[in-house]
Amino acid sequence: MRAGGMSESSKWKKQKRSPRPPRHVVRSPSGQMDPMQPSPLSNNNISGCVPFIEPGLSTPSLPASDSAGSSISSPTTTDSGLDTCSKATSREDLSDLENGGSSATTLSTATTHPGAEPGSPDAQSEGRLVEPAQSASVESIPEVLEDKDSVTEQSDSASVHDMDYVNPRGVRFTQSTQRDGASLIPYGLPCLRELFRFLISLTSPHDRHNTDAMMHMGLQLLTVALESGHIANYQSLLGLVKDELCRHLFQLLSVDRMNLYAASIRVCFLLFESMRVHLKFQLEMYLKKLMDIITSESMKMPYEMKEMALEAVVQLWRIPSFVTELYINYDCDFYCSNLFEDLTKLLSKNAFPVSGQLYTTHLLSLEALLTVIDSTEAHCQAKVVNNTAQQDQTETVLAEGEGSTKNGAEAADLNRLGSTNELSQIKTAPACPPTSGHLMAEKMRLGRQDQGDPDTAEKRAPKKPQRFSSCSPDSQELLDIRTKKKLLITGTEQFNLKPKKGIQFLQEKNLLSDPINHNQVAQWLRENPRLDKKMIGEYISDRNNMELLDSFVNTFTFQGLRIDEALRLYLEAFRLPGEAPVIQRLLETFTDNWHKVNGSPFMTNDAGFALAYAVIMLNTDQHNHNVRKQNIPMTVEQFKKNLKGVNGNKDFDQDMLEDIYVAIKSEEIVMPDEQTGLVKENYVWSVLLHRGATPEGVFLHLPPGSYDHDLFTMTWGPTIAALSYVFDKSLDDNILQKAITSFRKCAMIAAHYGFSDVFDNLIISLCKFTTLSSESVENLPTVFGSNNKAQTAAKTVFDLAHRHGNILREGWKNIMDSMLQLFRAELLPKAMVEVDDFVESSGKISLQREETPSNRGESAVLSFVNWFTLSGAEQSGLRGPSTENQEAKQAAKLCIEQCDPEKLITESKFLQLESLQELMKALISVTPDEETYDEEDAAFCLEMLLRIVLENRDRVSCVWQTVRDRLCHLCIHATESCFLVERAVVGLLRLAIRLLRREDISSQVLLSLRHLLMMKPEVLSQVSREVAYGLHELLKTNAANIHCTDDWYTLFSLLECIGAGVKPHASFQLASSSTDNDTGAQSDSELPSHHPSETTLDRGYTSDSEVYTEYSKTRIPRSTTDVDVASSGWLMVGKDDLETSKIQTGGSKALLNHPLVNQYSLTLGQDLGQHDTKSLIKCVETLSFIVRDAAHVTPDNFELCVRAIRVFVEASLNGGYRNHDKKKSHRYDFSKSRVRRKVGGREKESGSGMRRGSSRASSQHPSRSHSDNDEDDGVPASYHTVSLQLLDLMHTLHTRAASIYSSWAEEQRHLEAAGRKIEADSQTLWTSCWCPLLQGIAWLCCDARRQVRMQALTYLQRALLVHDLQTLDATEWESCFNKVLFPLLTKLLDNISPADVGGMEETRMRACTLLSKVFLQHLSPLLSLPTFAALWLTILDFMDKYMHAGSSDLLLEAIPESLKNMLLVMDTAGIFHSADSRTGYSDLWEITWERIVCFLPHLREELFKQTVIPDPVPSPPLEPVQPTTPACRPPSPQVSPALAKPPSPVPVSVAPAEAKTPSRPASPQEPQPASANGLDRSSPVPPSVSSMPVPLTTSPAQAPSPLSQSPLILQPLASPLQVGVPPMSLPIILNPALIEATSPVPLLPGPRSTSPSDEVK
Repeated sequence: MRAGGMSESSKWKKQKRSPRPPRHVVRSPSGQMDPMQPSPLSNNNISGCVPFIEPGLSTPSLPASDSAGSSISSPTTTDSGLDTCSKATSREDLSDLENGGSSATTLSTATTHPGAEPGSPDAQSEGRLVEPAQSASVESIPEVLEDKDSVTEQSDSASVHDMDYVNPRGVRFTQSTQRDGASLIPYGLPCLRELFRFLISLTSPHDRHNTDAMMHMGLQLLTVALESGHIANYQSLLGLVKDELCRHLFQLLSVDRMNLYAASIRVCFLLFESMRVHLKFQLEMYLKKLMDIITSESMKMPYEMKEMALEAVVQLWRIPSFVTELYINYDCDFYCSNLFEDLTKLLSKNAFPVSGQLYTTHLLSLEALLTVIDSTEAHCQAKVVNNTAQQDQTETVLAEGEGSTKNGAEAADLNRLGSTNELSQIKTAPACPPTSGHLMAEKMRLGRQDQGDPDTAEKRAPKKPQRFSSCSPDSQELLDIRTKKKLLITGTEQFNLKPKKGIQFLQEKNLLSDPINHNQVAQWLRENPRLDKKMIGEYISDRNNMELLDSFVNTFTFQGLRIDEALRLYLEAFRLPGEAPVIQRLLETFTDNWHKVNGSPFMTNDAGFALAYAVIMLNTDQHNHNVRKQNIPMTVEQFKKNLKGVNGNKDFDQDMLEDIYVAIKSEEIVMPDEQTGLVKENYVWSVLLHRGATPEGVFLHLPPGSYDHDLFTMTWGPTIAALSYVFDKSLDDNILQKAITSFRKCAMIAAHYGFSDVFDNLIISLCKFTTLSSESVENLPTVFGSNNKAQTAAKTVFDLAHRHGNILREGWKNIMDSMLQLFRAELLPKAMVEVDDFVESSGKISLQREETPSNRGESAVLSFVNWFTLSGAEQSGLRGPSTENQEAKQAAKLCIEQCDPEKLITESKFLQLESLQELMKALISVTPDEETYDEEDAAFCLEMLLRIVLENRDRVSCVWQTVRDRLCHLCIHATESCFLVERAVVGLLRLAIRLLRREDISSQVLLSLRHLLMMKPEVLSQVSREVAYGLHELLKTNAANIHCTDDWYTLFSLLECIGAGVKPHASFQLASSSTDNDTGAQSDSELPSHHPSETTLDRGYTSDSEVYTEYSKTRIPRSTTDVDVASSGWLMVGKDDLETSKIQTGGSKALLNHPLVNQYSLTLGQDLGQHDTKSLIKCVETLSFIVRDAAHVTPDNFELCVRAIRVFVEASLNGGYRNHDKKKSHRYDFSKSRVRRKVGGREKESGSGMRRGSSRASSQHPSRSHSDNDEDDGVPASYHTVSLQLLDLMHTLHTRAASIYSSWAEEQRHLEAAGRKIEADSQTLWTSCWCPLLQGIAWLCCDARRQVRMQALTYLQRALLVHDLQTLDATEWESCFNKVLFPLLTKLLDNISPADVGGMEETRMRACTLLSKVFLQHLSPLLSLPTFAALWLTILDFMDKYMHAGSSDLLLEAIPESLKNMLLVMDTAGIFHSADSRTGYSDLWEITWERIVCFLPHLREELFKQTVIPDPVPSPPLEPVQPTTPACRPPSPQVSPALAKPPSPVPVSVAPAEAKTPSRPASPQEPQPASANGLDRSSPVPPSVSSMPVPLTTSPAQAPSPLSQSPLILQPLASPLQVGVPPMSLPIILNPALIEATSPVPLLPGPRSTSPSDEVK
């Protein structure tokens, strides 16, 4: 058919066919053999049986009149109709009908006229393939159609056969007879097929008759046809589409005429939109062509063509589920290109402008990429909505479903009812082909009904590709296929180089079986189109692979094919090698197989072989140009002649030979890879059609959104890269907005599928656009505030982090980096930079320094000179920020406020655990390193970390380890106190306060507080105030949650260290090198010591504070050995020292015993360092809180409470005197603590370009000075209060002790098995409670402040005479004298308060009175003691000393009175009487008077005038007594300067003014009386008193003889002198309390103090 009209040959002439029509070809009307699809119709559209209608296409039904008209359009007689019709309709078309290809017209909704019954055939719309432009009314239908139901009758009886029919458009239909007597059927499928074929032929660019205008016309008409009709349902039409139409269209893509190019792209879109299911390989070819056009570098390729190609891709991409189908059918097919992946890469690459300028092509590429994102996001949103509303919907959906199925069923029944008449008639009528197109459609509809549901179901279920296990394979299966595909491609590449290697590779990868399976390999060689045909030929023709060759030939289906057709098929599968023996081998195997499957048509196999060879020779003869140059091509006669007698001495069928000759002559058997140009193109096309006909051509149609997960995995990388690039380069607001929207969509999808890596990538990309991390801090507010793009990016980052923080991992680091930059630039909201603080009155402290005006000290002239010498730029910098800069900063602040960065912290409690842990890691990692170390930044990160932990306290155990390690690292490794360390300490305490209520973590939290004790003592002392206030808060809120002695021990140790400057126990120093068993975690000391935030001494640069102090020439030495140690009074304990002192570190139980405390001293023997007054006051307040609430005093902490009180007593003694002299040498000022570390020297020359902070060197953090200068006025008063508070506490505990212990004993009665039993007997009470408390009160009786002393004495008197103490036995009372009263009296002999002589007299007098009262009150139990005499003599000693102690008469009067009192009572009690002695008096009487005579020689006469005692026999003068002599008594301080402490340099006579202020503490400038410090200092000399010379001052007469003394005094003391040291074999007269009081050699060894102040003392 040409453009000019219809040629005779094209009018469906019956084609002459060879006896066996080829399987793989169908002859086209022109007689050429075109490969065609052999399989029957596969109606594979979406809805199964409803024709494919795209929503975008208008497909109105034809009016009923039109179809009705067509139903009577063939006036043929009944008899002639049968045979003419059968001739007229081509065989293929009828076979289509019989195969039940569903007609679009029958199954679409009928346009029913009001008059027509539903279901009547007239009412069915027909002819969708004709332009639906006719509008006709029902009136135009001839009256013949009175009975609307009997269409079949009318046509068969031909009641109107002699009239012509003119349709409403005026087209006349006449009865015409063809040459061979066939009639034409108007509106029938054959007619349409011919019309369609004609339109397609118009588009062929290789037809020289077709002008551009004709081709354009053809394309336009095809567009209309495809928009309005459903071609896919008809096999014959589909065949034309698959072959000629697609081929012409693809050829037109290469022409350079824009109108033809555009029109062909439009037709292609329509084709692939509706029929891609049937055009799998055509679509692949089309997309490859488009890719070639897009990537073409050719100068001839116009820009518009690229643009249109991209538009075509975008259009296709927008077809629902198109992209998914590409992925499933191509990327997941072993032998197809990775179309989706390649196109995605191409589009991404194409979205990047090379020149930097954005063109339409870039935006179109991005558009295509975003189409995938948009649809995926829509599906995800829909899923989210569905999931939330699922419950409500399920019921309504069920109800609707029932309704719709009912309606469908009713409609089907109506149709059936309407069509029963025709059905019966058609069945009875002879099986003749229908005579009109409408009847054909009708027949198809009825046929479908006949076949019933099985067929519909079969049609509805899409065919499943062999490679899948089901029609919707899961992601894992697809992944496996893609992995296998990669391996196959590698194997193919290797095969194409060396076949054996390729096969071997595939065997290694388990893709081919080992040992080799020939059938499997043959199959692979046949189906893999990527293989080199030449290599296949070489491999199968190898002599060693004969079995493989057999298997290879068996893969062909030669049955029913003529030998030349089979050979053509065979030789297209590989390249025939050139060697004759190889060719022979290949052909022999072929002919054997062909001969066998076709039932041996020739006499012998050899005949077949000869014929096959002849065919190859003929092919060469006819088509090889080299041969044709030399010879004239063979004629058919020559061909027949050559084969005479070859068929077993007979001839072959001559017709067959003629057919073979014609076939070979008209169509060459193409050897692969040999031809070029059109021949090769034809060959490639035939291979494509052939592949489409195999099961490989099955195209899986999928619902939209099926594999979004997989698609997104493949597209997110290229898409985000392209988006970032476009966002970066574009200035157009719309494009920027689109990019941000797409970023958000990607984030939503990533969150939906839980793709952390995608989300991280996205956040990292966006963070770059915020400019926060790239811009310098000085310029940041201005740059950020004036950059809208950066602000948009920042808002997006924070919004995404708020929404989808759950899947953030690596991205947290970038967000935290940005937060840190915002902090540095002071853009964060105030709430974020203010943190909780214990010490500040407001409870908050800002992390940022307040700006303060620069030094105003400069003279005006100097500043003018400076201004004058500066350049203009620097001047403008000095003038302060410009208006624009201020506006920009405001804009920046507003933007950050909208970002709401604080929400990241407050909402962190909703994060998944993994994300939370990453967030914490990020915070720790962004902390500045050595290079950029900045304390404020580090503190900010730390505070954020702490706030996050507190927000997550419900699951704190999961993150505790991280934060604990961080805090402990900061505390333990700090070499000097600074703001960061202070915040770490406060943070640890804040956590403890909030977390102690949580049972699961409280023990670990308390344990971590020990890390504070591991801090370097000087650092701890400098943060003591924070710790004191924090501990107060902690115990106030959580005392009830602490149940373990170990924990209490930690807390009390802390209180003592910070309140009183006690050195932490050595066990804490040791513990730092052992693993922390309780948490099972790595202890902090095991962490690497080169942590970035650690500030070591040799850090190689100078801190700012050092730079400034350098100039003021008051630089404090930094090394720990210079001044710090000497001044702080801390002891540097090395390993050797620890070994020599043999401290037992068996946990806190051992520690509680405090083995080194001298029980005969009023002090604890603690080496107290300096303390902070406010810390002390706070600690005492804390202690008071615990003691006053009976609920908080437990068996676990009672002894610790007592001990702590005593420590504070020592610290507050004399108004903290020892603190003041130490403080002079070591002041610590927190105003210098906010060190900013920089690389040395950089800021000295860097001028205006220096890093932030150096420009604000003058600005200071509000000073946190812990020195007491600012509060000196209040110090005495506060110490005074503290001491009185402590007295009250001791008294409270003392009076309550008995009842507390008895209640505990009661509670524990039923728990005897559980651990230690609590005893409430007097002995327990005395050792653990009463004695230490009395010692504490007694120590305050030695205070330099008169009021405190007097109050203490009052308390002591009350305590000693309290009723509870009556239960004590003699031994305990003896220890009361030895441990409380005697040490007190000894201490009071010292010149405690030189300024207050009168007060001291009174104190001493009261102490002596108390002594005698206690002695007399408990005389009877004391008498039972074996050491009573020693006790009594000691009392007399003190009376002696006190007689001489005072300067006034007060004691001179009071002492004799007390003594008289005691002597009279003792005498009355008959203690001095003894019936055995000759005088009637006991030895005690003798000794007593010998002693009293020394200081009150006349007392005996006054008291006992009647008693006469003869003088004892004088003994010879004694040499200086050896240590073993029991006669030596301790001398008084006045008499023996050798043994006494060095006398005080301060004169005893004090100015009256000073005497009036007894409570004023000694000023730090005055040297303190050394004796005030005597009892709590220890030296390493062991307690061997043997080395002590004791000069005798008594006259020989007064020294009693050893013999007379021995019965009384050689008894040892009831209790050993000290725990852990063997009892001394010392004559008991040397009362230990006195030895302690008068000896410079204390009883206890202890580490030697290195402090010079100690040595002075």
